[in-house]
Amino acid sequence: MAAMASASGVNAFLGFKPARLNAGRARARPSSVARRAARGPIVAVAVPSGKKTKEGPKRSKVEIIKENSDFLRHPLIAELATEASSISEDAAQLYKFHGGYQQDDREKRSFGAGKFYQFMMRTKQPAGTVPNKLYLVMDDLANTHGNGTLRLTTRQTYQLHGILKTDLKATFQAVIRNMGSTLGACGDINRNVMASPAPYAAAARPEYAIAQELAKDLGDLLAPQSGAYYDVWLDGEQLLTVEKPEVVECRNDNRFGTNFEGSPEPIYGTQFLPRKFKIGVTVPGDNHIDFLTNDIGICVVMKDGKHVGYNVYAGGGMGRSHRNNDTFPRMASPIGYVDKADIFYAVKAIACTQRDYGRRDDRKQSRLKYLIHSWGVEKFKSVTEQYMGKQFEPLADLPEFTVPTYHGWNDQGDGKMWYGVHVVNGRLRGDAKKALRAVIERYELPVRLTAQQDLLLTDIDPAWKADITTTLAAAGVVDASEIDPIDKLSMACPALPLCGLAITEAERGLPDVNKRLRETMTKVGLPKEEAFIVRMTGCPNGCARPYMAELGFVGDGPGSYQIWLGGESNLLTLARPFADKVKETNLETFFEPIFAEFKKTKTSGETLGAWANRVGFDAIRKAQETYEAAAAPVAAAPVAAAPAPAAPAPAPVAATGRLPRVMVERDAFEALQAYAEKHNTTLTEAATAAILRMTKGM
Repeated sequence: MAAMASASGVNAFLGFKPARLNAGRARARPSSVARRAARGPIVAVAVPSGKKTKEGPKRSKVEIIKENSDFLRHPLIAELATEASSISEDAAQLYKFHGGYQQDDREKRSFGAGKFYQFMMRTKQPAGTVPNKLYLVMDDLANTHGNGTLRLTTRQTYQLHGILKTDLKATFQAVIRNMGSTLGACGDINRNVMASPAPYAAAARPEYAIAQELAKDLGDLLAPQSGAYYDVWLDGEQLLTVEKPEVVECRNDNRFGTNFEGSPEPIYGTQFLPRKFKIGVTVPGDNHIDFLTNDIGICVVMKDGKHVGYNVYAGGGMGRSHRNNDTFPRMASPIGYVDKADIFYAVKAIACTQRDYGRRDDRKQSRLKYLIHSWGVEKFKSVTEQYMGKQFEPLADLPEFTVPTYHGWNDQGDGKMWYGVHVVNGRLRGDAKKALRAVIERYELPVRLTAQQDLLLTDIDPAWKADITTTLAAAGVVDASEIDPIDKLSMACPALPLCGLAITEAERGLPDVNKRLRETMTKVGLPKEEAFIVRMTGCPNGCARPYMAELGFVGDGPGSYQIWLGGESNLLTLARPFADKVKETNLETFFEPIFAEFKKTKTSGETLGAWANRVGFDAIRKAQETYEAAAAPVAAAPVAAAPAPAAPAPAPVAATGRLPRVMVERDAFEALQAYAEKHNTTLTEAATAAILRMTKGM
């Protein structure tokens, strides 16, 4: 089969001829190549125009692994059966599709022993919904098969860290058999479908239930179909899954040349997608999920209180690479409106367009955002419409968006309540984890995971409110009214020590950074109510979506961050790079002039991001250059945090510098880490408390 390259953009060939770019409502027909796709060899290639070589188009290594895997089975099945503590690179690539990553704990390496291998497992929770039974199982697995903690992700899922290879199968089996799934949580495939998680009753706020239901249906529509998942983890045992007839009908519909006829994977074929693919569904006025950062962003459209259809956006994505200007974050572009009966077909058409035309030679260029950037929105829409069999209509009008947190006590609208628990950077551990388990088990509560890494306890009888409040408070869970406004909307990725891409701290570093930002703001006279969205990642891949934040920290070296400014509080404006190589030790010196100028020149109600865009980066840099530091700091406003029981407060750190690093023996570090996790505090605070206790009598 010959590969094709588009004269005006990028073209991929997956065994069938893509639709021609005819105007109007042209409909593509399945070609004879499509009917042979399941039997013949697949040549999935893509090249940018003008870069042909004698050797012809090339594919990335991962494309070869996928093609030879028998739909994600081999060599993963064989590798899992070996006594080695790790799996091969080929198997690790396939493991992603099944829901996880092979990782190396850099802080547990022994001298001369090489990497300390373990595995991360990520679940799929459409709209963040977690049945009571699954929550209890995940909590148990964290203790018996993980590292004792549960992590809530920025895409409304769980991550379980620290699983040893010998425990992998048992861990997956426990999830699958208790109403959970991990299939497609990672890899070149549709990931977890997000949706605004507020558990309003359908009678009270129907748009939320509609969005959450669509998230589940789209997850089903784009789920792998070959059965490899059950072959790998359940040794071929099949579990019954329930899908809507409309979902099955859309998946199997090949009127417009979208499917591989006769293939175990009618939508994906042997090659699946060029890279990861993300979908988010929101409701009018609620941008809690950051919906324009997805490959497909969808907003429910209501008219006179009735659901009529959806606005569709495409081409969002956060990933980029330092010093590579061909990579960049991008917000999704408006594509158009579809009636509610057409949304499955619209999503399938967009996914198939990306499948057939997305780059497969260069993985850094293979996301949908680069295809739309290369083609332009109109060409992309034209091709997608042929796969859909209809044209998009103009977008429906929507109200202004805000970003709710869902913290605290709220009425569901059906006589019950929900309670939004703030979880610092999504890491559940120690006494807080035990207390949450206790109330969830006691009252058989279902749970929702939010896009801000928090937890919603749902379906609460008002009579239970006092007991739940008391139980959580006793474990150090901070009430919503006591959370610092900066902490409420800040996020960080896991980063060090487990993520192989991380080059500096994020999850472990952000709590201290937030405190220092607050102290600096207080020093220049900003009120304690002043807040903005802060996000931090340990590398430029953007898992915590820092490029939408009002203040984004992106790791660019050990203890060093690139600073992004200009995202706005409604998450509808892309931030821009402001400074490189800002050292963690110099944050006060760097930000004090900025916060002072913000206080001096902001208008009433203006947020940091809006202010930065109004005054411009040049003016902010000038303010940094000409700033004269305040003579003496003002006392910092109190910052709400879960205190470490029986531990004295850490010694104050000068605003102009940080404490030096100290090396400790491995057993001492592990004891310190265990203490910090048990008491839900940071390593810095735990170490400081221990030293003060030790030296108190000297």
